[in-house]
Parts: sequence; structure tokens; C-alpha cells
Amino acid sequence: MRLDKFLKVSRLIKRRTVANEACDAGRVTVNGSVAKASVKVKPGDIIEIRFGMKTVKVEVLDIQETTKKEEAKDLFKYL
Repeated sequence: MRLDKFLKVSRLIKRRTVANEACDAGRVTVNGSVAKASVKVKPGDIIEIRFGMKTVKVEVLDIQETTKKEEAKDLFKYL
């Protein structure tokens, strides 16, 4: 699954366009390297997102095309 879509489906970032902008600005890394929105993510990948002064680091646990709001937190684990 594409990185921008995963960020939206997992509710880490609300909208896919915002996820695209964050990737284009170089604020998202996958496994330690700056990632474009088109990077394919898979279970076990480590995603780090910088929101201003705050950094969020998560590990991908599962990939789903769509998910309910309550189940979105099961797609990743905070590190």
C-alpha cells in the first residue's frame, strides 16, 4: 500500500492530500530514509512523522484498504 494512503487509513494524518504534502516536504521517513508518498509500506516498517516540534514514530502492524475509526489504531503501534 502507498505511504500516503496508509497514513490516511490508519488515521495518523486526516487527509491524503495532507499526507502527500508532508511527504513532499520531507517530514516523513520510512525505515530511516526520507520517503515519497508513493513508497510501498508493509508490516514491520518503521514510519516517523515530524509535526512541527513533535515527532511520532510508529511500526506498521497490518495493512488494510479501509478500516473503521475504532479499528484504525490496530494497524500500527507507537514506539
